[in-house]
Amino acid sequence: MTAAPRRSRRTPAPWVAVAVVATLAVAACSPAADDDEGSAATGSRADPALHAMLPSDVRDAGVLRMATDANYAPASLFAPDGRTVTGFEPDLAAAMGELLGVEVEIVVTDFDTILDQVAAHDVDVAMASVTDTPERQDVVDFVNYFSAGTSIVVQRGNPQGISDLDDLCGHVVAVEEGTVQVDLLKRTQASCPAGSPVQVDLHDTNNDALVEVRTGRAAAVLNDYPPAAYLATAQRTQADYQLASDVQYEPGLYGIGVAKDREQLRDALRATLETLVEDGTYEDVLAEWDVEGGAVRTVSVNAGARGEN
Repeated sequence: MTAAPRRSRRTPAPWVAVAVVATLAVAACSPAADDDEGSAATGSRADPALHAMLPSDVRDAGVLRMATDANYAPASLFAPDGRTVTGFEPDLAAAMGELLGVEVEIVVTDFDTILDQVAAHDVDVAMASVTDTPERQDVVDFVNYFSAGTSIVVQRGNPQGISDLDDLCGHVVAVEEGTVQVDLLKRTQASCPAGSPVQVDLHDTNNDALVEVRTGRAAAVLNDYPPAAYLATAQRTQADYQLASDVQYEPGLYGIGVAKDREQLRDALRATLETLVEDGTYEDVLAEWDVEGGAVRTVSVNAGARGEN
């Protein structure tokens, strides 16, 4: 990364809707626009060729249901109103929906089950800082759109003196269940001295894991670099957290998860992202959130296993 993330000044896109798990979708329009303005925005840049690439069920519904975990700023987070989901991923999704001529409906759900929901067609896609791995490719296909590695987040002042993965041995490390960081901690275990293992403390959400670090019950938490840097620099959280170092471990590609039997939808999303890269919208969105260091050169499919970007 070239710069630490900060909160965007951008008004959340008015055509993004929010739904909470197990409830009906609730429209969350921007204060700057009413429903009619949001509907107009949805079609203002619609590309007929891209719209035609969508599967008929999405075209007929006029809605693309996208699952996310809104606990991972600056990728995805709740705005101050507590119901609008914002971040660079919702902004990219909104731009894609605009080109595709459909409404993007964001469904907030648990990260640990998000790909299973996609595979079961409970939602159309998942865009939640999901790292593309060979194991996850067994469940869904990925349209790769971002690159990031893992960072170590510690309490401000770094009372345990942690600077790298080896320093985690003998300490409690909090982590969100189902993330690639859980596997990284398991690999770190193998290098720990006998009798001094990493004590892995699993949590349902990343926010829950961070509480453990802030209160001193855990020595560190592992996060992807963008949210880790955000925590260390955002006004609301910088007094509580810092990066143990600037190192990013095991960089990988984020992917939009699409069910493996929905190749038409996957290819439509890839073509749409390619258009956003070509016209500069993609770079503008990342720059707005100061995460342009994670930009990919080309939009790929299932490239995580090969480490391409």
